[in-house]
Amino acid sequence: MHVARIGDRPVVQGISIVDFHLHFRMPFDPLTQALSGGQFACEPEAPAAALRAAKVAGMSAAWRRSWDFADPEPASADEGWEAEADRWVAELDGHHIEYAAFVTAGGDEAMARLTARGQGRFMGMAAMADPFEPGAADRFRLAVTEHGLRGLKLFAPLMSARIDDPGADPVWRVAAEHQVPVLIHFGHCGSAGGIAHNAMIEPAWLEAVAKRHPDVTFVIPHFGIQHVQQVLFLMWACPNVLVDTSGSNQWVRFMAQKLTLEDLFRRFYETHGPERIVFGTDSSWFPRGYARRYLVDQLRICWEMGMPPADVQQIFGANAAGLLGIKGWSPADPELARALSDLRTG
Repeated sequence: MHVARIGDRPVVQGISIVDFHLHFRMPFDPLTQALSGGQFACEPEAPAAALRAAKVAGMSAAWRRSWDFADPEPASADEGWEAEADRWVAELDGHHIEYAAFVTAGGDEAMARLTARGQGRFMGMAAMADPFEPGAADRFRLAVTEHGLRGLKLFAPLMSARIDDPGADPVWRVAAEHQVPVLIHFGHCGSAGGIAHNAMIEPAWLEAVAKRHPDVTFVIPHFGIQHVQQVLFLMWACPNVLVDTSGSNQWVRFMAQKLTLEDLFRRFYETHGPERIVFGTDSSWFPRGYARRYLVDQLRICWEMGMPPADVQQIFGANAAGLLGIKGWSPADPELARALSDLRTG
């Protein structure tokens, strides 16, 4: 069904798209800069560091070439956050995306400004480096209650303690109180030259937390990256753990066993169903803009697997809309809206 609109609403292949995972102004965000390798790396001073930076920058350039992505715009071309926010509105329009959730934006106040400028199309999450820092729960509560943010984004490799340490329980209690999801990146982080491993990086440690806080929905992005088996078992043990599909998922190339994006979709779909898979692109920098290739590749895989349209709509819109609390949302296609309603009431 190759139509761009149903009524006054945008669709892609008849599906209403809610993208759960984008980044705003990533080259200017200290949080994501802490993870970066060659993609947005700063100019180093030491000769050895310069040599390493040149090598990882070359790795990133090779990746962009293989995906036919342009190089990120230089900082000198930046026209300010308002102009970039407006570019994202135009990107959503051009690619027929109904809503987009940004998971980082350079701080919670910056995220609040972004969502206010998004013409009702942008959702935003709070983000922090470390949920164990003093005052982390209070800052998260403020982000939700005062800034209207709709979730929390964390990077496990940046934490000062392992995720199962009870010291972060006050943060999880805020998520439960306000019924907002927690998106936690496990596995390797950043572009080429980023973080490959540390003591905090494995998703298996989330089991104790998810069981202590069954009223919090935890989402693991990028299919769990190199820890696929851990995530599959974690989701079996904890029904409040979901997975998102975001990014190029090029990490499959580095696995010891042969693994493809289709394998990932098939395994998670067959073991845990469409209601626990959430679509995202990880779109971030310009001039690439919205990473439509990720969307259409993932849709193609789902259609070729023979998924019913209602299951495709769950993955690519309904699950994210529910997690983000988009009031009154239902698919633009009346038949899909009825099918999802029947699933919820049946």
